[in-house]
Amino acid sequence: QVQLIESGGGLVQAGGSLRLSCTASGGTFSDYSMGWFRQAPGREREFVAAISRNGDNTYDADSVKGRFTISRDNAKNTVYLQMNSLKPEDTAVYYCAAALAYSFYHYFARESQYDYWGQGTQVTVSS
Repeated sequence: QVQLIESGGGLVQAGGSLRLSCTASGGTFSDYSMGWFRQAPGREREFVAAISRNGDNTYDADSVKGRFTISRDNAKNTVYLQMNSLKPEDTAVYYCAAALAYSFYHYFARESQYDYWGQGTQVTVSS
């Protein structure tokens, strides 16, 4: 059983930056592709970014491309989401997720592909 704990959320003004962290325990972190999703009030949860087991491959949603960067440190069992140029529409609860992957290079963009989820961290961007 893998446990995921997110941190780093908060309140920031539009144009500002935040870095989210997600630390895993209870499994072999490098066995998992990792992803970030978000859910705004009244909306369905949506994909944000994903990263392969070895960190070589990443994939971002069009809505965050060029502003957000996903990365991971397998030695620290942690995946990060660096968020720059934040907009009010980025306001949401952000979740990290882990997907057991056989390939070092694959990443996943669908919720159904993920096996474990964190509790989420709130990000609020004021205008």
